[in-house]
Amino acid sequence: MKSSLSALLVLLSTFYCTSQNTTMYVGTYTSGMSEGIYKFDFNTETGELSNQKLAVAVQNPSFLAFSPNKKYIYAVGEGETGAATAFKLKSDGTLEFINSVSSNGKGPCHISTNKTGNKAVVSNYGGGTVSIYDVSTNGRLEKAHQTFNHNIEGQSPARAHSAKFYKDELFVADLGRNRLYQYKKGNKSYEMESKSIIHIEGNPGPRHFVISQDGNYIYIINEYGGSITSVKRTDAGFEQIDYDSTLEETYKGENKCADIHLSKDERFLYGSNRGENSIAVFKRNLDTGTLDKIQNMTVHGDWPRNFALDPSGKFLLVANQKSNNISVFSVDKNTGELSFLNTTETPSPVCLLF
Repeated sequence: MKSSLSALLVLLSTFYCTSQNTTMYVGTYTSGMSEGIYKFDFNTETGELSNQKLAVAVQNPSFLAFSPNKKYIYAVGEGETGAATAFKLKSDGTLEFINSVSSNGKGPCHISTNKTGNKAVVSNYGGGTVSIYDVSTNGRLEKAHQTFNHNIEGQSPARAHSAKFYKDELFVADLGRNRLYQYKKGNKSYEMESKSIIHIEGNPGPRHFVISQDGNYIYIINEYGGSITSVKRTDAGFEQIDYDSTLEETYKGENKCADIHLSKDERFLYGSNRGENSIAVFKRNLDTGTLDKIQNMTVHGDWPRNFALDPSGKFLLVANQKSNNISVFSVDKNTGELSFLNTTETPSPVCLLF
């Protein structure tokens, strides 16, 4: 009787621990010890990472994106020839190659899909181009049917760094041109609506951005400016409503901002600083959309390129590229502030995907 009860308790304990785990994928640079895309188990109760495993071997998968149904993962490949690659998730969490297509530009650095999952868009930092792809029902990427080239002869090169769909719109952050382009879907293709939704002064270098769920606010993190530009949609287009530093006032060293995310309830916004090596935490006014910085938390690593909030919203994880580690922080649901929990070694992490 006692042995049966013990066995039952072990079984229940195993089931409980397993049920708290979700899979996280890690994009990397493969010039060092990394071999491609890795997977971890992440415990959404304890904040612990475990069971690191190579999900698929592939060259320089520096940015990853899920299909909306989470059956497929798409990765950019910063190889000699820029590429976008589609993978199918297998039952054990590893990835199966589907196909690879040209990114139509050097240095692809970002990929995303639309809400229905039938379109994907790739940003090419080196080439200054943006390519749009049809996605088949089996997850396959078709050849790009549209490519936008932001380069202007005689001017500094374009640096397309990220692009996102919102309903029938496509927004593109171009770090080289210091613009956030807006395209709108026509009958058969996307057409430029605005060369920049707002006038951006100086050379802040818009890199990544996040769009509020209702589409009325866009928050842009500026790589060179160490700042976030807050933008509101109006009847006439868009207007800037706020501009906030991501850095501590006392910090005077080199810094390059990288990634930006909103919390699920959109009450808090987070941005990463490479140099200060911190996550800047902002409280967001739900009525006005403006921001107030409340914390700069050290990442316990070097060069935080990308970070992610886990599905529960209770944890924030940071990919520290140069120190080869992933740091885990708990998120205070009332204040949005971060507290350091633990760190795990992994080679050249640059993108985290739940």
